[in-house]
Amino acid sequence: MKGYADADSLAADAHKWLNVPYDSGLAFVRDSEALRAAMAMSAAYLPPPSERRDSAQFAPESSRRGRGIEIWAALRSLERSGLADLIERTCRHAEHLAEGLRAAGYEILNEVVINQVLVSFGDEERTRRIVGAIQREGTCWCGPTIWQGKPAMRISISSWATTQRDVERSLSAMIRIARDHG
Repeated sequence: MKGYADADSLAADAHKWLNVPYDSGLAFVRDSEALRAAMAMSAAYLPPPSERRDSAQFAPESSRRGRGIEIWAALRSLERSGLADLIERTCRHAEHLAEGLRAAGYEILNEVVINQVLVSFGDEERTRRIVGAIQREGTCWCGPTIWQGKPAMRISISSWATTQRDVERSLSAMIRIARDHG
């Protein structure tokens, strides 16, 4: 986040760490009037803009569901300390998975600084075969991706319910399946 204070805007996805519905994005802007001008809609059947804040004037859809309520509820229930614990815990889980996969001989492509791990099992065909087998086995779910031109499996740990036991079971399953399908 270094340098974020100099940004005119910042977008974030609340879906992952807050465990709220998929389309729960956030936009933080320095100039709210610029956002309002970019998003404002007018039609004969819509009320004219007023001094009162109308969320429809700040979003690309005027008939969208109230995602702010779910985000507010998650933040309210977690509070600052709960959110910090969730983020720190899922990041530790990711680090542990990366260490275990690396120790098993698989290449970790990214610097694991948040809750994301990108692991390569070799060429694209082999990686896709292993990812598919992991998905079918069902202990955990990971998806295929390409990172800087290399095929990889993308691991994203974000659920508040993920325990260390879940991580150990997932790591064991990944290593076993990678060896069986390699």
